[in-house]
Amino acid sequence: MTTTPLSYPSFRGRKEAGTATRFRLKPRTLLARTVILIAVLLVAGQIAWITLFELYEREPRAKQIAHRAASVVNLTRAALLAAHPDKRPALLQELNRREGIRVYLLDPLELAVPLPEKALLRMVAEEIQRELGPATEVMFRQDDVEGLWVSFAIDDDEYWVVMPQAQVNRDFPWQWLGWGGLVLGMSILGAWAVVARINRPLQAVAAAAEAVGKGETPPVLEEQGAAEIQALSSAFNRMSAELQSQEADRALLLAGISHDLRTPISRLRLGIEITCPDQQEKLAMIQDLEDMEHVIDQFLDFARPETVQPKPADLNALVAELAEQYGKRGVSATLELDPLPLIPVRTAALRRALRNLIENALAYAGLQITLRTRLEDGHAVLSVLDRGPGVPESELERLKQPFKRLDAARSGARGSGLGLAIVERIARMHGGRLVLRNRDGGGLEARVELASR
Repeated sequence: MTTTPLSYPSFRGRKEAGTATRFRLKPRTLLARTVILIAVLLVAGQIAWITLFELYEREPRAKQIAHRAASVVNLTRAALLAAHPDKRPALLQELNRREGIRVYLLDPLELAVPLPEKALLRMVAEEIQRELGPATEVMFRQDDVEGLWVSFAIDDDEYWVVMPQAQVNRDFPWQWLGWGGLVLGMSILGAWAVVARINRPLQAVAAAAEAVGKGETPPVLEEQGAAEIQALSSAFNRMSAELQSQEADRALLLAGISHDLRTPISRLRLGIEITCPDQQEKLAMIQDLEDMEHVIDQFLDFARPETVQPKPADLNALVAELAEQYGKRGVSATLELDPLPLIPVRTAALRRALRNLIENALAYAGLQITLRTRLEDGHAVLSVLDRGPGVPESELERLKQPFKRLDAARSGARGSGLGLAIVERIARMHGGRLVLRNRDGGGLEARVELASR
């Protein structure tokens, strides 16, 4: 057989696509979303509680401040009336020193400063005027002196009594805020602990489902926790057991049929070799028997469980090795290999998948194919490209199902229809997928995408 030399282009370095890590403001996990939701509800509840408390205690507090101001005014007026005029300045100084209360003469020409737009101060002013009379003036600030200013009259003289601001405004309750923050933090930690306990079985179910999707046998889930979680774990265990049973039955059936067919095929081949006088007819019949054996091999590959553990491998070396083997059969395989990291794979299974793709391309596109490797979006991509007739877009996904063929698009097809199904299973076993794409200018690209880490 004439050997067609392979073309090995040099490894082409690709530009590193500086993919910036996107910071996601929206949490993705159920645990994070639930804890954040609970935290938001707790904060909203505390804000609502503080607001309601503020509204509830506003009127009693306004009455308390107004009653205290009216009492100060009445006591101050009584003290000034009872004191000798000469003693009044000393009395005012004593009130200022002991109680922080200042008394000023009211200047008829000075303008009263209106109260700030605060509901509490408005209520205080109304209560003071209710107790001392509607003619009483109330201010909160005058001449840069802050405090509660209340007017009163003695004979023909009018005065201002100024109560300190500290007696009107209360300090911010930092201690309450600290205790509220502590309670909020403990509530969030408690919520996190509760949700994490609920989330653990869900994570176990998700991991087990992923293992089933890869064709592996997951361990039996513990049926504990809330009733709904127990029901979910129990249902998943039953489903997993049924799938394993069906898989075992199917594998046993396919393996038994395939094994039983090999003996008559061997007898037929021996009979043909001995009894058939026509050489051309003999070769045709032997080719038919080889096709039958190939179908049997595909049955066995499809039924065979994979128990080998993944090991780091050089995928470029694997592709080059296959290209060299097919080159000895007269296949012109063009290599387009990009640098790839070592990736943990089941080498024998992946080699079998690539062989199926290459055989599929050779069956429909002749002896010229392209083998390509790429690193795209964190995935190692192994591609087999041909220039065959291609496949209708609506049929690309259907072809990956077992026993599905498309004779109208790729005429003269032989085989069992399991080749692409086997590749799809092996790709999923490695956490990847098989992608079929029509090429510009005709042909098909079969891509096996594997996670590179």
